[in-house]
Amino acid sequence: MTAINPQPAVSLPRGRPKSKILRRVRESCIMAGLIGCGVFSIATTLTIIVILSVEALRFFRLDEVSFWGFISGTKWSPLLGAEKHFGVWPLICGTLLVTAVAMAVALPLGLITAIWLSEYAKPKVRAVIKPVLEVLAGIPTVVFGFFALTVITPGLRWLHEGFGVYNAASAGLAVAVMCLPIVTSLAEDALRAVPRSLREGAFGLGATRFEVAVKVVTPAALSGIVAAFLLAIARAVGETMIVALAAGASPSLTLDPRSEVQPMTGYMVQIFLGDASNYGAEYYSSYAVAATLFLMTLLLTLIGHRVRVRYRQVYE
Repeated sequence: MTAINPQPAVSLPRGRPKSKILRRVRESCIMAGLIGCGVFSIATTLTIIVILSVEALRFFRLDEVSFWGFISGTKWSPLLGAEKHFGVWPLICGTLLVTAVAMAVALPLGLITAIWLSEYAKPKVRAVIKPVLEVLAGIPTVVFGFFALTVITPGLRWLHEGFGVYNAASAGLAVAVMCLPIVTSLAEDALRAVPRSLREGAFGLGATRFEVAVKVVTPAALSGIVAAFLLAIARAVGETMIVALAAGASPSLTLDPRSEVQPMTGYMVQIFLGDASNYGAEYYSSYAVAATLFLMTLLLTLIGHRVRVRYRQVYE
């Protein structure tokens, strides 16, 4: 009789259950980290809102301040030892004037640069210029402030004697240089996201490269371009060090960019230098100004979200 050899048992690879457990633990840790980051961001935002709300309400409860006078007053002079006025419009006017000067330069120049990088520049040129622009965005804003004082302001005063040592135009031009990389980079990304088929279809119909860039690609990327514009505007509205150094400290209702103004962020820097008491109206007024600035940037964010949803196009 021939002996029947038993079939060898199939050996399963060892360690697989352990690897599954480690993978699940790793994924759980990653998920917990992501949730923690999200909760931390939300908690930080809520904390800022609560602090601004509480301190702003404390400001409006003071005897020398009224809410209506704050939102409708046209004079801002919370100086110690003088008659105090808390009309926020001079600060808002200074902020909007600096922002208008900055955006008048940064938005068209940034869009033109983005169109050139996306539609005209060679890949090697684009690979060099775009990182250079993004590095420019990393320069500290205090450097832009000193640049405005030492270079832009003397140049403006050489062109016209009406410019003061501190003026809105100098601060606005420095803010424009700061915002230019934001507009260029985000707008260029939006333009390059437009499918190649749209360009080829326009070329097939006999359109020139300029017509394709202006009449086809730019309208198709309108959502991203507008989002870049609004982000740059919000960045300019909230800029601090440039306006604190170059715009001045004289709040006034004026539309003349040659004049000295004081934006909202510049006033907050002035208050927190330590000259005002921590229990006076001057100190608490900074929180009311900060709350106003927060509402302005929140409104810009909501408008940007609305525009992105309204004009967003989905391509297959």
